[in-house]
Amino acid sequence: MTDLFSKWKAGLERTSKAAFGRIANLLGTTEITSETWDELETLLLQADLGIETTTEILDSLRRFVRDGGLTRSDEFSSALQTELRSRLASPPPITWTHKPSVIMVVGVNGSGKTTTIAKLALRFQAEGKSLLFGAADTFRAAAVDQLQVWGERLGVDVISGAPESDPGAVAFSAVQAGAARGAEIVIVDTAGRLHTRFNLMEELKKVQRVIGKALPGAPHAVWLVLDATTGQNALQQAKAFKEAVGVTGVILSKLDSSARGGFALAVQRELKLPILFAGLGEKPGDLTPFDPDGFIEGILGK
Repeated sequence: MTDLFSKWKAGLERTSKAAFGRIANLLGTTEITSETWDELETLLLQADLGIETTTEILDSLRRFVRDGGLTRSDEFSSALQTELRSRLASPPPITWTHKPSVIMVVGVNGSGKTTTIAKLALRFQAEGKSLLFGAADTFRAAAVDQLQVWGERLGVDVISGAPESDPGAVAFSAVQAGAARGAEIVIVDTAGRLHTRFNLMEELKKVQRVIGKALPGAPHAVWLVLDATTGQNALQQAKAFKEAVGVTGVILSKLDSSARGGFALAVQRELKLPILFAGLGEKPGDLTPFDPDGFIEGILGK
């Protein structure tokens, strides 16, 4: 457990130093004044919690101070920790009840989607699962090539099509191949072009429908990869994906590279979806199941 908390602390060092470390200093030395509240609000916004989440946290802390009759800010630093933690739900256990279980992975280009798929595969292989990849991002040759490179490294077969071929057809073939080959998990990579958002979303809906035709009930999970370094800017994109294909879980990539780790709280509030995994480094094993306690400890530098 100590090693796990150390990993979260190291992975969230940028966020801790950029905002929450300053919050710790603020709450450790001063009397509670109007300036304290103003500075705390500024720091929470800088950590990318978003206006709504920040306002709710400050209102809750003000009630805590008023009801408790507290005057020193160091007396409610633990209240801040409790308040932050209360806003993060523990992710549900991931269970595999279908064979194959089909995961459709969505997200904008550059979010780390394909690399995240490889990291997921490595984790599932460690659990003894057999996998197959579907390279349905057919409009970006680099994405197909990248997935094939990872497939070779991991010993995972990749179903792909010709450049600019129908992504739905590739997804259909991948699911059928997974079933025929006895794969336990099929992960389908999808396109993430933002400049044609409407067309992209319609295409994703089609891919989802076609997967269901290949295997009734599939996809069994739709996971959205969000780049934590983009912070609040990614929320509108995320809402569009959720509306289009019914996203069931979120993966925060590049959390270790971001000074905006508070974005996780905004994701939970705005999307009301579980955060399943977080990227805490570049190594394949650095994709870690999301742990709310470790996350809060990490951003507060505990």
